[in-house]
Amino acid sequence: MVTQASGQPARAAQITGLESPNSFIGDAAGKEYFISSVNGDPEARDNNGFITKVDAEGKILNLKFIQGGIVDVMLHAPKGLALVGQTLYVADLDQLKGFDKATGKALVVVSFPQASATVSLTDVTAAPNHVLYASDQHANTIYRIDTAANHRVSILIHDDRLAGPSGVAVHPKTGHLIAVSWEKGAILEITPEGQLTELVSNGFFSNRFQNLSGVDFDRWGNMYVSDFSRGKIWRMTRDNRFQVIAEYLPSPGDISIDRLNNLILVPYHYAHTAEINGLEAPSDGKPKGEKRTLADYGFVPPPPKPTTEGSTKK
Repeated sequence: MVTQASGQPARAAQITGLESPNSFIGDAAGKEYFISSVNGDPEARDNNGFITKVDAEGKILNLKFIQGGIVDVMLHAPKGLALVGQTLYVADLDQLKGFDKATGKALVVVSFPQASATVSLTDVTAAPNHVLYASDQHANTIYRIDTAANHRVSILIHDDRLAGPSGVAVHPKTGHLIAVSWEKGAILEITPEGQLTELVSNGFFSNRFQNLSGVDFDRWGNMYVSDFSRGKIWRMTRDNRFQVIAEYLPSPGDISIDRLNNLILVPYHYAHTAEINGLEAPSDGKPKGEKRTLADYGFVPPPPKPTTEGSTKK
């Protein structure tokens, strides 16, 4: 069981019965969660993908809440998910599909201009002002969707430096888009005007990341990224320090953070499961120059405080 820094048990739950889960998100109220299952070939038009609805305790409410192949639903290989109000958006190959998060009813289907031979969406995230961003890993493209203008689609950026953009998230402080690279293990920042900056990359002496899959932020602005191939989840603090907060994980996919409850949501693609786990609240009293330890993340008890002169240990 994961514990918080206070030593109190954090909320934890494991969800089983999934089929190649890709993305795991929660609503803003922290009461419902949704998991996409590819269920087969991630590029096949087999119409057998599904979305699972889970309650706040991690209990499955409906394993196939939205399911390809039933009346009025076409869902092939659902990957990235985003919630905007009552609409659950799903990246499904070359289309973005919107469903009512309460009923599962299909609401909208958005098609995309082709920046290359084909479009295959990987992730989607919501930004303020009615904007969505969707990544196309194969085409090195990120699209901008204006939901207030009949879901008008434009290309935010098409650039080989994206190196297979997989997970995307909007930075809660700057409003810029953050994308993680599958091919080069880089973390990239893109402005609303499409200007790209490489924030973090692997180098000759530092090969930290391999295949980055997901990215999100907690309420304090700390960044979390998942490395699918190396089975790790990293945290980058606001002062640009990195820590591994979990490792030896079975293919962690497109993670997200429940900011209200301070939980991390992790799908395990090849293990066909997903997990909810608690995160620690950062300590503002720790000096910047002092290295954080496992105790800061609740994995081990904190060391005893040194006794002051004249005091005795009880």
